[in-house]
Amino acid sequence: MKISEASRVSGVSARSLRHYEDEGLIVPGRCSNGFRDYCPSTIDRVHVIRTLLESGLPVRLIREVLPRLADGPVVGTDVVCAEFLHEVQSYRDRLAARIAVLSDQQTALDAYLREARRTGP
Repeated sequence: MKISEASRVSGVSARSLRHYEDEGLIVPGRCSNGFRDYCPSTIDRVHVIRTLLESGLPVRLIREVLPRLADGPVVGTDVVCAEFLHEVQSYRDRLAARIAVLSDQQTALDAYLREARRTGP
């Protein structure tokens, strides 16, 4: 299917589809006229990419894990999955730390605003 239909079917913009291709996340086929040709398995992969992006994973991690998700069970998959899960856990921990800092800043701002409103201009 052409990029416009792939965009409609996947719910992802044509621009995003091109971006995923540029990032090496998908590799659509090409028609004889050079137009991209998206097969159903590529659309399935786009759905996986969207889910991973929406969960907050960076493209770098997604690029690393996608080939392993597509390969299915092979020798060494447990090690690869363990390494990937460690990366995801690390990313999640860094995110939690950033959230904690932001929460502290929000609490400090709330206290400042309460005090400023109490004393008035």
